Amino acid sequence: MIFNSFEDFQILFLKIILNKKVHIVSHFDTDGISSAAIFSKTLERLNKQFSMKIIKQLDKEEINNFPKDRLILLLDLGSGSLDYLSELDNEIFIIDHHELPNKEIPDNVNILNPHLMPEYEDLCTAELAFLVSKLLTKDSKDLSHLAILGMIGDTMEKGIGKIRNKIIKESDVQIKKGLLIYPSTRPLDKALEYSSRPFIPNVTGNSKGTYELLKEAGIEKTGKFYKSLIELDEREMKNLVTTIALRLSAKESSQYIGNLYLLKMFNRLEDARELSAIINACSKMDNPEISLLLCLGNSEARKKAERIYLKYRQHIITGLRYIDQNNKIIGREYVIINAKDQIKDTLIGTLASIISFSAIYKEGTIIIAMAYNNDKIKVSTRMVGRNPKSTRNLKELMESISSDIEGEFGGHKEAAGCLIKKEDEEKFIELVKRKLEYELIKV
Repeated sequence: MIFNSFEDFQILFLKIILNKKVHIVSHFDTDGISSAAIFSKTLERLNKQFSMKIIKQLDKEEINNFPKDRLILLLDLGSGSLDYLSELDNEIFIIDHHELPNKEIPDNVNILNPHLMPEYEDLCTAELAFLVSKLLTKDSKDLSHLAILGMIGDTMEKGIGKIRNKIIKESDVQIKKGLLIYPSTRPLDKALEYSSRPFIPNVTGNSKGTYELLKEAGIEKTGKFYKSLIELDEREMKNLVTTIALRLSAKESSQYIGNLYLLKMFNRLEDARELSAIINACSKMDNPEISLLLCLGNSEARKKAERIYLKYRQHIITGLRYIDQNNKIIGREYVIINAKDQIKDTLIGTLASIISFSAIYKEGTIIIAMAYNNDKIKVSTRMVGRNPKSTRNLKELMESISSDIEGEFGGHKEAAGCLIKKEDEEKFIELVKRKLEYELIKV
């Protein structure tokens, strides 16, 4: 069933869970985990028993292992798995914002997706979950900051529509305009040295280059430490923006000026971008349970997450160096990066995104990044520049190629991926080359 309103979704959901226990399955990124935290709190307040699993990929094997006697609630995934879900006897509820394949919705699937609603607004799953939660219980306003985390995690904060604006106002978030480098609450030298978005040439991963940049910007230490980004005055912020802009392309510079979102958590102001990055990092480093506990306000989990995040950032810097120093397949407006077993499969998408936001390749170039995942290969594709007017569609590309080699795919027009068998590695690369070269000639 397709729902045209949040009210209809919550009415049926509430009716069915009266006699059913719930099993939540959520994606392991910031949006998915924020959504899982919202629903765990909501079901707890409804005195409902539930189980939960955070996963990085919804495949046929995972679906076949769903508990048979429970209602299944899928968060931030499921839209691309309708064929497999139709084979289950379970009642399935999906809250997801990813584009759906052109297929009928199975009888056992109930789906809330903004792409299927009459008045479309590009909301993330955590925002959708929060809006449903508000209808299920009367005391969900305290979960609004989790919707903001999901929004930041999916980099959707630049499109502020009517519903999103209302959520922002409910969340009591503090907003300050400035340079979009996180953590904005920590010493500036460390924030710059570990900055991956933007990737600043000769600064990211380079402590000496970081100090030289700050000196050039006229920013000095206050005592033993540098100020944090949110502590800079107007002149200092302007000087820093100008100095960094000289190291980036004009388009990159404009992309990294915007609103800093500051949330009240753990009895202090937290940078939403930093929290989102930490949540994401814990999952990418195989600790999604730490991410979930952090979202639920566990202060011990916050400390553990900090340590994991430090290791994660070191992995990212190492991964970027590996990609820079090793061979790539460069075609006409596409680049294939095959990291094999040299980069964790959970990090390859992040690295592809970082490269797509940099000035290394021209706008419109398709980045195809690959990494081994046991007996499979994780593939992440990104479009350099993220031009909304582009006719290239990465989700359709992944769907087309995956169908030829029985892979599993998902994603959006400008960011998509698939999971293929390792034995199909060379075949996949040849299919990518053939498809992209043919498309370019046809265009």
